[in-house]
Formats: sequence, structure tokens, C-alpha cells
Amino acid sequence: MANSKRTLFIKRRLRVRNKLRRVNAGRMRLSVHRSSKNISVQLIDDVAGKTLASASTLEKDLGVVGKNNIEAATKVGSLIAERAKKAGVEEAYFDRGGFLFHGKVKALADAAREGGLKI
Repeated sequence: MANSKRTLFIKRRLRVRNKLRRVNAGRMRLSVHRSSKNISVQLIDDVAGKTLASASTLEKDLGVVGKNNIEAATKVGSLIAERAKKAGVEEAYFDRGGFLFHGKVKALADAAREGGLKI
């Protein structure tokens, strides 16, 4: 029997998160969520269980409200790199969840790297 798209997504997400838990040496986790209309990212400290910084296309001052394209993902990536520096974070693990590292997710990661965040 064929797996549904949702089942495959959940399997990928669990595989990625389990790998991050094994290799995480106290570093922060940069978690990405992509919907059909928006993209958001959070910088999470798993040890303390707190979100240190976040960025999303839902923020009005970013100027891309309701857009989910590569340009918007690039702006969100550079914004999270800025906010991570303000929070004192230099490096983090990239948690793509169940999303493929391609297109918007890749553009976000590249913009965060260019902003000075070591992923």
C-alpha cells in the first residue's frame, strides 16, 4: 500500500529531528516551517526549551505579507541572521523538518549563512 504525502512528510521530519538530537552538542536549532502562503523560522534553545528569535513573512515591516516565494524566503533568512546575532548566537543546526532542502528552504538557509549565521 502506498504511503500518503502526509505520512511521508512525518517520516522525513522524525528522521531529521532524531539525527539532530544525536549530533546536537548544545547548539541552537534553526527550525523552518513552510505553508502554502507563508514561511517562518525560529531559533530554538532545546536545552532551556525557549525560542530565542523568530522571523516570518507575516511581519508587516518586512513587506512581503502573504507571499511565499524565494525572494520572501531570502528576506526572512537575512532577518533571522540579524536577530540571532542580537541574541548572541553565532552557529545553529538547520532543522528543515519534513521539507526538502530545495527552493524556498534552501534560499532561506543561504540567506542566513550570508547574514553571518553558521549553519
